[in-house]
Amino acid sequence: MEQLVNKYSDKLVQAKLGDDFGPSQPLIGGLDDILVWNRKADETRVLENVFKGLNINSLVFLRPKEPYSSLIRFLAENALNSNGLIQPKDCETRTFLHDLPVINEFCADQIVRVLKKRKSVIIAPEKNNKTFKGPAIIAQGTVSPEQGFVTISSVCFASFIKFFTDYLEALQQGFATADAHDLFDSMIPFLEPIQKALPKFIPSPFPNEEIVYSAIIEAGKKTVEYGLVDSYFGNISYFWNGTLYISQTGSSLDELSGCIDPVPMDGSTSAGLTASSELSAHLETISRTRCKAILHGHPKFSVILSMDCDPVEKAACNFKEQCHIKCPKKRFVDGTPIVPGEVGTGPLGLCNTLPPALTQANAAIVYGHGLFTIGKNNFSEAFQTMLEIENLCYSTYFKKVRLLRKN
Repeated sequence: MEQLVNKYSDKLVQAKLGDDFGPSQPLIGGLDDILVWNRKADETRVLENVFKGLNINSLVFLRPKEPYSSLIRFLAENALNSNGLIQPKDCETRTFLHDLPVINEFCADQIVRVLKKRKSVIIAPEKNNKTFKGPAIIAQGTVSPEQGFVTISSVCFASFIKFFTDYLEALQQGFATADAHDLFDSMIPFLEPIQKALPKFIPSPFPNEEIVYSAIIEAGKKTVEYGLVDSYFGNISYFWNGTLYISQTGSSLDELSGCIDPVPMDGSTSAGLTASSELSAHLETISRTRCKAILHGHPKFSVILSMDCDPVEKAACNFKEQCHIKCPKKRFVDGTPIVPGEVGTGPLGLCNTLPPALTQANAAIVYGHGLFTIGKNNFSEAFQTMLEIENLCYSTYFKKVRLLRKN
């Protein structure tokens, strides 16, 4: 357990959600035979009482670093003035978190009450509170500290998406507040586009199965390293010799060794039982496009722009509460299609909405979900496309904001 609490503390730092020292240093407790912490901290006195009130084996506590700290504080203060909930509309939150409860006291009883119903809680005391500095996120795990790490990553991601989506919509409707303007302006130094040079990938063609596995593992690590997905989310696959090699459901893209399933295209084995929940969309895409590589990430500005809709049109739309699965309008970001769809094989499943789009372009953005890119022969092509589209979405978003603020 000691290794695990240290591992996921390090991963929060690597994800640029926490720091190695200072107020944003992660605090993680794991309960096995005894309760162990990754470091000493005053907060453990309250958190140990949280352990006593819940049937869990781990807690992750984090005061997120910027830009997440200010974004979460802004959203949390608004939530406390309303129903006590931050309610993002991205797919990750819809399926994994539902909503983000907020409380204003670092109190074991209140934390326990919320964590009995949700995976996380945000503590956002008033700014002049001298006994507890916020905001902070607490997430629980019943099996491993990995669960808390995943939840906190998702809370930060969802909060980022919500603020920038809401801000653009408020500008379009003429309702943006002075506080929102000020926060947006203060965030600009933290929001540079991804300017890294393209990494080198194992070149195709791949001579054997071992190289296929190595190529998938390498591509997964690079996608996380470049901030195009949080490690736990997204998926990746490669078609070779009649078989689709795909990341397993719940796997971390930066730790794919031993977490890749070989799924025969003819369905001759049950290997797909533990494969990614989006296996059917990958299989159909391979069949329709004849591509070999598929990358699926959650780059932030691609997700944000996928939910950008003209407010007047949205108000008149019969599907405005089901945009993510039933949006009837054909929408694009500079030629990249945006499609609705949900995980699974139903009539609204991604296996039906995504592959047709990928026959027309080498990428598609799923509404509120993420970006799929394909490579004819290798991951270098798919990765370059993902990077270019995310940078394009970044610049497009800021152009929209600048234009709206001039008017």
